[in-house]
Amino acid sequence: MTDLLTMQERLESLLGRATPGWVPPVDLSEYPDRYVLTMEVSGLCREDVHLEFQDQTLTVKGDRQGQGECPERFHQLERGQGRFSRSFRFTKAVRSDAISADLVDGILRIEVPKSDAGHEIEIA
Repeated sequence: MTDLLTMQERLESLLGRATPGWVPPVDLSEYPDRYVLTMEVSGLCREDVHLEFQDQTLTVKGDRQGQGECPERFHQLERGQGRFSRSFRFTKAVRSDAISADLVDGILRIEVPKSDAGHEIEIA
């Protein structure tokens, strides 16, 4: 029996909008000395999330495992599951050696210090 998630993925694939896994919501704020990125990743622990910084791009990857047992029928399915990857490209120099991250109550907070004031960021 095909569940609702599988049917949705197949439909989006036919319409050309398929993306593997899920896309956690992100807020990105800019301050004079840093960027602050907050991402909703409820249900994940620190070991489930990985950060990489290369070529001026910060990438956040993770994996939320699905339910152990699948019900016969979903009545509503809104929480994403599976792997995700989000990338944020900085157009100006940042201090990659000083990037910090913390995960508290399902919110991942990443601080990216600027090298100089006034840098712009582009989300890839």
